[in-house]
Amino acid sequence: MKQQTEKTLNTIINVLILVGMIIAVIVTNYFKISSADSGKVMLIVASIGAIAGVLNTVLSANGNIWTFLFGVLDVTIYSVALFQSGYVGNAALHILYFLPMQFVGFFNWKKRGAHGSEQVKARRLDAKSWAITGVAFLVGTVVAYLILGFVDSQEAAMGFLKTAVLLDAVVMGLNILGQVLMSLAYADQWFIWILVNVFSIWMWLHKIDNSYSTIYIVKYSFYFLNSLNGLRIWWKLSRPNSQN
Repeated sequence: MKQQTEKTLNTIINVLILVGMIIAVIVTNYFKISSADSGKVMLIVASIGAIAGVLNTVLSANGNIWTFLFGVLDVTIYSVALFQSGYVGNAALHILYFLPMQFVGFFNWKKRGAHGSEQVKARRLDAKSWAITGVAFLVGTVVAYLILGFVDSQEAAMGFLKTAVLLDAVVMGLNILGQVLMSLAYADQWFIWILVNVFSIWMWLHKIDNSYSTIYIVKYSFYFLNSLNGLRIWWKLSRPNSQN
């Protein structure tokens, strides 16, 4: 009875996230396309990528290996949007790192029992691994900020862009950690994804004048809700009796 209740609850949450995202994208497109003088094609493409991204994250939250199929589509489209918006660091990160990591994750999840509708066998980081992860994130973020600040040196003199560069670096660092933990099937990834979603919403708010920025604000808002559900599901999947 408890298992059936859990399954029903999860189905309801998944449907609400998927349907809510699709409705939000349609409504946003309607108002944006009717008022925009340019960028309409990119808005539509970004919307397709956003929906693929939500399918990707919902499947990931449920430990379903087909998450990586939609991940490839989402990463490719998002890379273009990031580059056009001036977030060079995150654009390079997605096309050079996240795209190949979709394939790495796919084969690693298969090794951990994920196939068809079978969920991946998750695990958790210990205290030492968390400490190493935290130090790596701080060092990586500082290095990324210095590199991105140098690349955008001309515009970095403006106070606004300094904030944008920092956001770019923070989101880059969190994304790298999240993808590593996801590909290695660690439940702790969802703590990272929660932070990624919060900072990504903040990042796109700084580009609110772009025709498709609203799409990504909506996208990461639904991602945030999904990451909470993912943490709930994966914490159960990573219990000792669920591991190899």
